Amino acid sequence: MNETPPLLETPAAAVTAPEITPAPVEDTSGHINMKMLQNIPVTLSVQVGTAVLKIHDLLRLTQGSVVELERIAGEPVDLLVNNTVVAQGEVVTVNERYGIRLTRVVTAAERIKNI
Repeated sequence: MNETPPLLETPAAAVTAPEITPAPVEDTSGHINMKMLQNIPVTLSVQVGTAVLKIHDLLRLTQGSVVELERIAGEPVDLLVNNTVVAQGEVVTVNERYGIRLTRVVTAAERIKNI
């Protein structure tokens, strides 16, 4: 009979991960390293409006269905960065693509208040 050789077992203590040293966010004088922060990717999105539906109504949606949003036509849309509203504006087209012209920027104090 062909027997398979036993699996080699390595004790957990023998396996070590390489040590990772994170880059400092602050320099030696305590100032924030802006170059490092500027390279962090964020997700930018525009929210036209929202709607609350019952599952029953959601399951009845088909191609051509219209979902009414709570926002009134002509009202500013929200610009979000990582799901946090940072500005409002109006939808525009730029070279056949959608864009947003900012009409109001949310202050840092307002953003912190909404956390």
